[in-house]
Amino acid sequence: MFILIKKVSKTWKISEKVVFLHANSDKMKNKIVLLAISGLMLASCATEFNRVYKTSDYDYKYEFAKQLFAQGKHSQAITLLQELVTIQKGTDNGQECLYMLAMAEYCNGDYESASATFKKYYKTYPRGVYAEQASYYIGRSLSEGAPEPRLDQTPTVGAIAAYQEFLDLYPYSKMKSQAQENMFALQDILVKKEYLSAKLYYDLGGYFVNCAFGGSNYEACIITSENALKTYPYMKMREEFAVLIMKSKFELAQQSVESKKLDRYRDAEDECYGFLNEYPESSEANNAKKYIEKCKKITQGKQAD
Repeated sequence: MFILIKKVSKTWKISEKVVFLHANSDKMKNKIVLLAISGLMLASCATEFNRVYKTSDYDYKYEFAKQLFAQGKHSQAITLLQELVTIQKGTDNGQECLYMLAMAEYCNGDYESASATFKKYYKTYPRGVYAEQASYYIGRSLSEGAPEPRLDQTPTVGAIAAYQEFLDLYPYSKMKSQAQENMFALQDILVKKEYLSAKLYYDLGGYFVNCAFGGSNYEACIITSENALKTYPYMKMREEFAVLIMKSKFELAQQSVESKKLDRYRDAEDECYGFLNEYPESSEANNAKKYIEKCKKITQGKQAD
């Protein structure tokens, strides 16, 4: 009885393996068929693209480029449109061709080329069908390429200028709010850049003389922070800059020569009072109070003398 069960068990296991292998075989065949079909389709598309690329039927080439753009095949569309832009210039399709090239470059992630092509469109067709969109996307393309705050911010400044020009030209545009939102986000990058510079000056402190500002690094920190507050009065980081100014003025007073010490301690004391008035709930409020007490020992002591 035991032997019979064992044989049956083996037979069942073998049958199970056969079914499993058969199922896997079917799946493998399906995958092979799908890969073969995909390969044929890709080969067919590549053949069709090459045929269109070589043709001198520019109307058909233009329609094919539009089809590629609609399908999201931006790299191939760009290849055809770069040739067609020159050929279609002055025709009814000229405007659309140039604008479509710019959009294809933008969608393909080539923001530098896109911004240049949008500029070209706007310069060529300032009253064109797509003039408003082109003006907006000049700034949008430049903003997409904006670097992180630690790096050179020339593209960021250019994007802000482009958005401002768009807002001046089209004050009632449907894209106005988006342009303003993007512009404020770019300004935040510039603010962060200024903050990192000011913070670096503060961290360097008295280690090095700051040749650029003709004094100490604390003075450089104060000047950089105050300029940032004037340039970007509605920034979100006002308190952070105010902290740097307050701390720098106190440190500067401590390191001053005797002839400048009293005036600088008075300046630092006034700065601390101003900070507490504007940011009474700040995490730096206690430090401000401590600075005031230390300043008073100098300012009131000098007055007593």
